[in-house]
Amino acid sequence: MSKSILWKSLVVSPAVLGATLLVSTAAMAAPNTTAEVPSEKQGAAELAQKPAEIIAQAAPASDDAKVLEQVNRYSKEGSSNSQAQVTSVSQFSDVQPTDWAFQALQSLVERYGCIAGYPNGTYRGNRALTRYEFAAGLNACLDRVNELIATATADLVTKQDLATLQRLQEEFSAELATLRGRVDSLEARTAELEANQFSTTTKLVGEAIFAVSDAFGGRTDNANNTVFQDRVRLGLETSFTGRDKLTTRLAAGNASAFSLRDEAGNAVPTAEGTQTFQVGSTGSNSVRIDRLTYEVPIGPAQVYLAASGGRHSHYAAVNNPYFFDKTDGGNGALTTFASESPIYRIGGGAGIALNIPFSSGGSIFKPSSITVGYLASDANNPGTTATGAGAGLFNGNYAALGQLNFAVGDRLALAATYVHGYHSAGSALFDSGITAGSGDSPIGGVVGTRQANLLTAAANSNSYGISAAFRPSDKLSVSGFVTYHDVNEVGAGNDFEAWSYGGGIALPDFGKRGNVLGIFAGAEPYSRGRAVPGVAVGGNAPIHVEGFYKYRVSDNISVTPGIIWLRAPGQNDAEENAFIGTLRTTFTF
Repeated sequence: MSKSILWKSLVVSPAVLGATLLVSTAAMAAPNTTAEVPSEKQGAAELAQKPAEIIAQAAPASDDAKVLEQVNRYSKEGSSNSQAQVTSVSQFSDVQPTDWAFQALQSLVERYGCIAGYPNGTYRGNRALTRYEFAAGLNACLDRVNELIATATADLVTKQDLATLQRLQEEFSAELATLRGRVDSLEARTAELEANQFSTTTKLVGEAIFAVSDAFGGRTDNANNTVFQDRVRLGLETSFTGRDKLTTRLAAGNASAFSLRDEAGNAVPTAEGTQTFQVGSTGSNSVRIDRLTYEVPIGPAQVYLAASGGRHSHYAAVNNPYFFDKTDGGNGALTTFASESPIYRIGGGAGIALNIPFSSGGSIFKPSSITVGYLASDANNPGTTATGAGAGLFNGNYAALGQLNFAVGDRLALAATYVHGYHSAGSALFDSGITAGSGDSPIGGVVGTRQANLLTAAANSNSYGISAAFRPSDKLSVSGFVTYHDVNEVGAGNDFEAWSYGGGIALPDFGKRGNVLGIFAGAEPYSRGRAVPGVAVGGNAPIHVEGFYKYRVSDNISVTPGIIWLRAPGQNDAEENAFIGTLRTTFTF
C-alpha cells in the first residue's frame, strides 16, 4: 500500500506544486485590494474546486518565439548560479505577509524548498505567468519533491496532499501533455537553430527591385524603348553590443537612366528624372560593396563612421517621410529628387558624423539635436585622381555638413542645413560621392540639370537648405524643402548660383494598411543664365511633378506604379516635355 502511494506521489507531484506555484505567481500579479482580490482561503478553495479553469485563465497560451527566452531562464530556477535558493519567504523583499497568496508561497519555500530568488532578493511575483513558465516551474520543483519522498520525509507529504495530487493529475493530464510536447518542440527547434545559425551577431537583410519603365513625349519617345531593369542589395547588419550596427552591403544592378531629347532630337544631358534604383547600378549586374558603415552611441551622441559609400542622408534627418526610404531604397518615391533634398546629395564617400541631442525635457523643441558630418569622395586614394586632381581624406573632393534639428511636439519637424564642399574640375555638385563619368553617373550627377551640376574648374561651394515635415494626422503627411547653392569656381571667373525647391503630400494607409499615395512637385536643381559646354543657355525652372501609389502586397512585397512629368528638361522651354512611367516591384527580407 505504501509503495503504491509513493509511486502515485512521484507521478503527480509536479501537478500540485505547479498549481501552487501558479496560484502564488498569479496572486502577486493581482492588486492587493479586498474588493477585487480573494483572500488566501478563498483562493485555496477556488483552486480545489476548479483547478483546470483557474490555470487556463491565469496562464493563457502565448507565442512560441516570444517566450523561448523565458523558457530557458525559468527552467533553470533553483539550479542557476544567477539565482539563489531561499529558505524563508521573508528573504523576498517584494513579498509581504498581507499578500493573499503569502501562505501558498511560504509553503513552497519552507516546506518543499524549491523556489529560487533573484540575486537582488526579489521574487517578482507581480508579472504575468505563461504556460511555458508554468511547465518550467514544475520541472524546477520535481527533483526536490522526489528527493523529499525518497529520503523518507513522508511527514512532509500528507495523505491529503496525495489525494489532491491524484485529482490534479487527472484534471491536468491533457494540459500537461500538451505543454510538455510544446516545450520539447521548442527545445528541438532551438537546438536546430543553434546548430545551423549563420551568426549570433549578424543578420542578413536584402532588397530586390524589378522595374518596368518607359519614357514618352516627342523625340524622347522615339529615342527610348520600354525596359525591364533591376537592382539587388544584400546587407549584413552586425551588432556587437546590441546598440551599435556595422553595415556591410553588396549591390548589383543593370539600370540606366533614359535619354531625354529636345525638339531637334538632340540628347539633353541632365540628371532630371533619375530614379532611385538607377543610383548605384553598375549597368551590368556586377557586384560591388556600395556601403560599409558603423554606427555606435558614445555617451549622448550617436557616431557614424563610413569607410565606403557614406551618404549624408544616412545620419542626418531628411524630414521627408513616406518619400525617403533608407537612401534610395525601393519603398519610397520613384526619383532621387522626390526622395530627399538635393543638399544631401552633395558629396559622399568615407568620413565621420555626430548627432548630439541638446534639448531638455521641458523644451517645446524635442527631441532637438545638432548634426555635423564630413565625407570625402576619394578618401582611399593616396595619390591623385585620373584627372590629376588631389585626393585623400583632406586633399580631394569633400563635403562638410552642419544641421540643426528641431521638433515641435510629435507633429512638426524642422531642420536648417549648411554644407561646405570642395569639388575638383569636371566633377558634379550633386554627385553623392560618385565619380563623375562613371557608369553610375554618366553626366556627373544624380539629380538636377547639367547647368547646376557641372564644374568646369575646381570650385568651393556653400549650400543652405531648410526642410520641414508636418503630420496633422496619422493619415496625412506634408513635407518640403528649399535649397540655395553658391558656387565659386577658383580662378575661372565662372561663379554661379543654383536653386531647388519641392514639396509633397503623402497619404499613408490609403486604401489598405501599409499603402502610400504620394504626390511630389518642385524644381530640380537649376542655374539660370549659366552656359556650360554642350547645353544651351536656359533660364526656365525645370519643373518636376511625380505621383505614385505604393501598394503593399505583403510585409515583404510592394508594387508601386507611378508617373513622372518633366517640364522644360535642361531648363529650356524649347525642349519638349517628357513623361516617365514606371511599375516598380520591391522585395525585402
